[in-house]
Amino acid sequence: MDLTESAAVLLRKLSAQHGPLMFHQSGGCCDGSAPMCYPAGEFRTGSSDVRLGELLVDGIPEPIEVWMSAAQFEYWRHTHLTIDVVPGRGSGFSLEAPEGVRFLIRSRLLTEDELTALG
Repeated sequence: MDLTESAAVLLRKLSAQHGPLMFHQSGGCCDGSAPMCYPAGEFRTGSSDVRLGELLVDGIPEPIEVWMSAAQFEYWRHTHLTIDVVPGRGSGFSLEAPEGVRFLIRSRLLTEDELTALG
């Protein structure tokens, strides 16, 4: 999992405003298929979610946990994910919405070496 520099810049701003952060991506339609950024712990995860890991961002003291619905993970399990940010209006529930931008996931298939490393 990766993060573009433009996403890191925005996350530093959001972290300064809101404190520790987290991402969750559901398998829903429309904005539900985009990564949503929340204050850490505000979105309740459960047995139907998969913890993908955490992002370490220079300038943000706490790691940012990244979660995905288990159903969505089944589709994306063979991909390398990169969180990016683009102009446009996303969900009103995600912290970046007032900034006039939205987070999105860019993906590519994992290489054979990456698949082997994952087991």
